[in-house]
Amino acid sequence: MSRERVLITVKTYPTLSQSHVELVCTAGFRENGSWVRIYPVPFRLMERGQQFAKWTWVELPLARRTKDQRPESFSPVDRDDITILDRIGTEDGWRARREWVLGRSRVSKSMADLIDAAKRDEQSLATYKPARMISLEWKKVPETAEELAKVAAVEEQLRQRDFLDSSAETEDFRPARRVPYEFSYRFLDEAGKERKLRILDWEIGMLYWRSLDSTDGDEDAALELVKRRYETEFFARDLHLFLGTTYEWHKRAPNPWVVIGVFPLPHPPPQMELF
Repeated sequence: MSRERVLITVKTYPTLSQSHVELVCTAGFRENGSWVRIYPVPFRLMERGQQFAKWTWVELPLARRTKDQRPESFSPVDRDDITILDRIGTEDGWRARREWVLGRSRVSKSMADLIDAAKRDEQSLATYKPARMISLEWKKVPETAEELAKVAAVEEQLRQRDFLDSSAETEDFRPARRVPYEFSYRFLDEAGKERKLRILDWEIGMLYWRSLDSTDGDEDAALELVKRRYETEFFARDLHLFLGTTYEWHKRAPNPWVVIGVFPLPHPPPQMELF
């Protein structure tokens, strides 16, 4: 166990948990630029003073997850023992963010190398630079019987907690809504091969719900708004992807990587010619 400072750069969309009600996978950079995954984190169940935004430095005790073979996986020893430090905003923070992502950490441009590294248990988190982005895609994903059973189990957990302690932090808590679509990026890798990776980050899920609200429940219109945001705004930037492998598919899938965050870095302004 060690107490470490971590710059949080990744938060995935909340998922239900029969043990913890709801979980968010978080990840970020240590002070030496190496990646670390912090899991499990019942983020929205934590006291407000303990919740942290992305690009925030936090300090907390971490212990290696012995049941997780992925080398960057650690667990918070005490979720109430998290010190929130400074945040790197966007006002003058893009330069600092650029330094951390492109300067102090390693950026991979080879998807083939990342796949090999995952299968050797050498890497499960990465910053990746695609050769060229192609499109944002989605497909409808029906709710399964297994997911419905998990929802019922979580609702029962919440009822039990409310019954045992009316002041419990779960009293007014409602799990995050399940996003009925699976979003993916299609892009070209360093060898010109077309690839497709699923997106699990928090922002795309929340953007979908905000877009649905703004279109009065019109799903097609909401999806077009999501597509416009990503393809028009993000694709025009110096886009890097934060990638991770899932626990279940880390070594089993032909390509175990998924997108857990985006880094839409503004292009630096062109240098002025002085002569």
